[in-house]
Amino acid sequence: MSRKTIFLPVILLFFTFKIFAQYEPEIIMPEYDFIPYFAATVPGEEEASIPKNILNNKYYLESLRLSNLAQEAYEYGDYDASAKYAEEAIRYARLSDEYVYVRLIDEAKRLLHWADNNNVVKRYPDKYNDGKKYYEKAIAAYSDDELGNAIFAAAKSVEILSLLEAEYDKIAVLPKQYKVRTWASEKDCLWNIAGYPWVYGDPNKWMELYKANKSKFPDPNNPNLIEPGMILDIPSINGEVRQGMWDSSLIYQKP
Repeated sequence: MSRKTIFLPVILLFFTFKIFAQYEPEIIMPEYDFIPYFAATVPGEEEASIPKNILNNKYYLESLRLSNLAQEAYEYGDYDASAKYAEEAIRYARLSDEYVYVRLIDEAKRLLHWADNNNVVKRYPDKYNDGKKYYEKAIAAYSDDELGNAIFAAAKSVEILSLLEAEYDKIAVLPKQYKVRTWASEKDCLWNIAGYPWVYGDPNKWMELYKANKSKFPDPNNPNLIEPGMILDIPSINGEVRQGMWDSSLIYQKP
């Protein structure tokens, strides 16, 4: 049996070996086509995005270099060298996939830890649970040596949870103080102030404001007499974190 006959199954395996399909524009691809090992998609699922700085890692770039060498050697008729380059390219492609998985699963783990510390599930239960579900799927797929599915699931987890993190950071912590506005324009009274969503969201809790600020009233025995410009302290009644003065330009989380 000739060396070429022995080589053909190896190079065929190499040409069809599944590696990433996302590339930086400046990377020159081989003329033949690869079947993607992981194109950030799984049948029946939406596409998942992976940062290019993770995709185009040193292992992946080396696999491209070796694949080009394999093709060149094959065209020159040096089948032994081509087979060697092909096998090395496959090895580096696998190392690239391992690297991508580790980077993604570590980030997903960090985001879950952040979400748990900030009780994100209370505000975004569906999205949080989706992110956690994909994280668990990634761990399970990796344990079953299904690296493509593991990468996809880890990428989806990161995608979902990172969007939550970005959205969460835009929302300010609840205010600790409020400057009373006029009755004429804002109808400010303890009842209405307690009903503001960033105070208690419940006007029936006006007494909490009164007890915390009684000494500031012109007549401490009259909770109906408040004046514009008074600085009311807003006590935390359910363990919610509060800080700073209320700012009309900010979007606040719910108590």
